[in-house]
Amino acid sequence: MISRFIPSALGALALTAAVVRAEDTVKVGVLHSLSGTMAISETSLRDVLLFTFDEINAAGGVMGKKIEPVVVDGASNWPLFAEKAKQLLDQDKVSVTFGCWTSVSRKSVLPVFEEKKGLLFYPVQYEGEEMSPNIFYTAEAVNQQATPAIDYLLAEGKKKFYLLGSDYVYPQTTNLVLLEYLLSKGVPLENIGGGFTKDGSGKIISAGKYTPFGHTDYQQIISEIKQFAASGDACIVSTLNGDTNVPFFKEYAAAGLTAESCPVISFSVSEDEFRGLPASQLVGQLGCWTYFESIKSPDNAKFIKNFQAWLSKSSVPGIVKEGRVTCSPMVLSYDGVYLWKAAVEKAKSFEVDKVMEALKSGISFDGPGGKVTTQANHHLTKNVFIGETRADGQFKILKEYKNVVGEPFLKGTYK
Repeated sequence: MISRFIPSALGALALTAAVVRAEDTVKVGVLHSLSGTMAISETSLRDVLLFTFDEINAAGGVMGKKIEPVVVDGASNWPLFAEKAKQLLDQDKVSVTFGCWTSVSRKSVLPVFEEKKGLLFYPVQYEGEEMSPNIFYTAEAVNQQATPAIDYLLAEGKKKFYLLGSDYVYPQTTNLVLLEYLLSKGVPLENIGGGFTKDGSGKIISAGKYTPFGHTDYQQIISEIKQFAASGDACIVSTLNGDTNVPFFKEYAAAGLTAESCPVISFSVSEDEFRGLPASQLVGQLGCWTYFESIKSPDNAKFIKNFQAWLSKSSVPGIVKEGRVTCSPMVLSYDGVYLWKAAVEKAKSFEVDKVMEALKSGISFDGPGGKVTTQANHHLTKNVFIGETRADGQFKILKEYKNVVGEPFLKGTYK
C-alpha cells in the first residue's frame, strides 16, 4: 500500500505544482524570421520583445502573471508563417502574438488569427488598406511615413521621384498610393520613374521598379537611375526590404551617386539595417520613421540604457551583443507589449475580445518615440520624424510631425 501511495502522492504534488506554474504565467507568441533574407531585420524584433517581457516580469508581470514567451521562426517563408501561427494558437495556446515584418507574412497569418480568434500585434510600416478585427497595427500607416516623406522632399525642391521596391504587396500598394499623391501635388507623370503597368483600359495598375527578396544585381537599375537623375532635382523613394539593401547601396555608391546628386529616402532601412551597410558612404541619405535612436528624451535614454544592459547579460543562443542599436520597428514592438499589458489590465482579462475593446477605447503609453495612443481603427496616433543619415549610422532629425493619426485607408491629403 505504501509503495503505491507514495508515487501517486508525489505525482499529485507534481501535477499540482505544474498547475500552479501554469496559473502563474501567460503564454505570449513571438513570430519573426530568425533565418532567411528577412533575419537581418526581424531578429532584432525578437530581441527587443524578449527584453520587454523580462522588463515587465521584473516589475510584477501582467495582472500578477509572468510572461512566458513562445518563440518560433517564420524563416522568411510566408506559408510557414501561417503554419507557425496555427501552432502558437492551437498547440501553445498563446494569449497574444507579436510578430511579422513583411506585409506578405502578415497577410499569410491574417486568416489564421481571424479564424481562431487570436490577437496579433504588427509593428512594421505597411501599405494600409486593411483593418482586421484580430490585428492591432502599431506600425506606421502610409500617412505616417510615405506621404510626409514626399511632402518633405517636395518642400526641399525635388521634382523627380524614382520608385523602387521589393516585389510584394507593401511596396506595390505604397507606390500606387504615392503615384496618386505625387500627381495630386502637381508632379507630372514623366517625372515619376521606375515604369508603369497598365490594364486593358489604360489605367495604371502598377508603378515603380521591383526586385525579388534577396536580389543582388542592381547594376542595370542603378544605370537607369543615373540617367533619370542626370537633369537634377531627383530622388529615389525606396521600399526595398531585407538584406537586398546591402548590394543596392553598394552599387549606388560605386556608381558615384550621392545624397547631394540623388538622395535616397528609405522606408525599410533603419539604424538596425545600417549596421550591415557602409554608413560612412551614405551620409545624407534620408529616412522617415516614428522613432529615431537619436531622439533626446528621458524615456528614450532609459529605454536605450536598459536594452543595452539586458543585451550584455542575455543568454539567448546566438544573440549579437556588440554594436547593437535601436530603431522604429523595435520601439513599436516595445510599445505594443506595453499597450497590450495596459489593455489587459483595463479589461481585467486576457480574452482577445475584451482586450481589443480596451485597445479601441484609447490607451496611451509614453514610449521612447513619444506618447502613442491607440485608436478605434486598430492603429496608433504617434509622432513622425524625418532624419538624415550620419556617418555613425544614426539619424540627424530634420523635421517632426506631432501626433499624427494613423489612417489605414488614406483619403485626401496629408497635413
